[in-house]
Amino acid sequence: MTVTTTLKLDESIKGRVGRLAASRQRSPHWLMREAIREYVEREEKREALKEAALEAWEAFQTTGAHVTADEADDWLAKLEAGEEAPPPECHG
Repeated sequence: MTVTTTLKLDESIKGRVGRLAASRQRSPHWLMREAIREYVEREEKREALKEAALEAWEAFQTTGAHVTADEADDWLAKLEAGEEAPPPECHG
């Protein structure tokens, strides 16, 4: 189900959207919907990452469990090289 929403734009932005939509052979409506969808998805991912980081920080403060930067770098280098490597074990 879709609902109608009014969006007020200044003339400059409205003109830019119109020109970009024409160059993409899309309607300004389609372009604005796509831009909003992409923005919301990106911001939801950013919010999820922030929440995960806060949870990890709280867990670290509680347990002290961690891996060193060198351990993480070594693991990531293996993954980048195409090796299947388990993540390093946390220690306190």
